Amino acid sequence: MTDLFDHALHERMKAEAPLAARMRPRTLDEYIGQEHIIGPGKLLRRAIETDRLFSSIILWGPPGTGKTTLAQVIANHTKSHFETLSAILSGKSDLQDVIARAQERNRLYRQRTILFVDEIHRWNKAQQDALLPFVENGTVTLIGATTENPFFEVIGALVSRSRIFQLRHLNQNELGQLLDRALADPERGFGRRKVNLTPEARAHLVNVASGDARNALNALELAVESTPPDSNGIIHITLEVAQESIQRRAVLYDKDGDAHYDTISAFIKSVRGSDPDAALYWLAKMLYAGEDPRFILRRLLILAGEDIGLADPLGLVVAAAAAQAFDYVGLPEGIYPLVEATLYLATAPKSNSTGAYFKAMQIIEQEGAGSVPKHLQDGNRDRQATGQGEGYVYPHEQEGHFTPQQYLPRRLLGTYFYQPSDQGYEIEIEERLKRWREAQKRALGIETERHLPDLSHEKIEELKRTLK
Repeated sequence: MTDLFDHALHERMKAEAPLAARMRPRTLDEYIGQEHIIGPGKLLRRAIETDRLFSSIILWGPPGTGKTTLAQVIANHTKSHFETLSAILSGKSDLQDVIARAQERNRLYRQRTILFVDEIHRWNKAQQDALLPFVENGTVTLIGATTENPFFEVIGALVSRSRIFQLRHLNQNELGQLLDRALADPERGFGRRKVNLTPEARAHLVNVASGDARNALNALELAVESTPPDSNGIIHITLEVAQESIQRRAVLYDKDGDAHYDTISAFIKSVRGSDPDAALYWLAKMLYAGEDPRFILRRLLILAGEDIGLADPLGLVVAAAAAQAFDYVGLPEGIYPLVEATLYLATAPKSNSTGAYFKAMQIIEQEGAGSVPKHLQDGNRDRQATGQGEGYVYPHEQEGHFTPQQYLPRRLLGTYFYQPSDQGYEIEIEERLKRWREAQKRALGIETERHLPDLSHEKIEELKRTLK
C-alpha cells in the first residue's frame, strides 16, 4: 500500500513539475544544442552510446545550457548505477553514504557507479578532497556540473583526472526548437491545448532568453498558464503577453537584420568619436535586446587596434582583459569589465596609424614583393656556403640599442609607411622615430624620402577583404 501511494505521489509530482523539468530530453536524439561535444561522431556521444564512460567528466557552462539534462541522458543510457548529489544540499556524510553503497554494489554485483554532483564548485576543498580517492581508484565515475570555471573552482587533482566539456549558450534556432517542441508535445508539453504563439512573441521569448533553455520554457509556461482562452478555446500568446511573461519589453533588434548592424555601427562610431555617453546608450540597447556580449567585445578588440592603436597601447590590453574577464565571470557581473572597456576606449586618445600596414600591402600589390637583403636572411642554415646573414649588426650590442642598417629592399629605401599621430603615446614615438630615421638616412646615403599618402577608409576596407 505504501509503495502504491509513493508511486502515485511520484507520478503526480512528475505531472505537476515545471514545464522545463517535464520537457527535459530523455535521449540523445531529443537533446538540442551542444553539437560541438555531442554531435554525431563526437567523443562524448560515442562514450554515451556505447556505455563506455570510464573516465570522469566535468560539464562546465552557463545556466540553462543542459548540464543536468545531459547527465540524466547519460543515466538513461548506462547500465551502471547512477547516483545524484547536489553540492548545495549535501555534504561529506552524504558522499560517504554514496561511496559505501558503490563499494557494496561493486563487491556483490560487479556493477559500476556513476556519481553526478550538481554545482560541484559549491563543495569546499575538504569535501572535494574526500571524493578524490574514490574517483582515483574507480569506485565512482564522476560527472560534475558547474557554472564556474573548473580550473579555478574545482581542485586541481579532480580536474586532472577528468575531461572538461564546455557547454555554450543555445542559439536562437535551438531555443525556437525547444519552444516548438513544448507546444507540440501532448504528454509533457501543451500539445493537448490550443495555443497560438505569434511569430513576434516567439522571437521575443527566444531573443530575451539569452541562450538559457530554462528561462525560455519558464516564460512560455507562465504565458500559457496565465492567459485565458478565447471563446473557441484558443490561448493567444501575443508580443504583449510574452513581454509580461519574461519581464522584458521588446526592442527593435533582429540579430540578423538591419537593427543589429545599425546598432553595433552606432556603438562603434560613438566609441571612435570619443562620446562615452552615446556608447553606453547603444551598449545598453544591445544588451537589453539580448545581444551576445562576446560579439561586442570582439568589436571592441578590433577598435582598440584600428582606432586607438599606439596613441594608447593599453587600449588593446584593456579590451583583451575585459574579454577574458567576461569569459570567467559571465552575466550579470560580466557587464562591469565590458562597460570598463567601453568607457576606457571611448575616452582614450585616438589614432588610426595602424592602417599603415595597408600602405605596405598596397605597395606589394602594385610593385611586387622585394627580395630579403642578404644580411637579413637566416644565417643558421648555410651561412658559410651562401653568406646568408653575413654583415648583420646586432642592435643590442650598439649604443642606444640601435644601429642604422638597411632593413627594407634597396629600391624601397626612404619609403615611410608609418606616420605616428600627434596623440597620446605616439608623440613620444614620433620623437624617437625621427632620430632613428635621420641616422639611417645618413648611414645609408638616402637622399629622397617617400611619404605615402593616407589611404581612404574605403580603400582599407577593400584591402582588408583580400585577407579573408
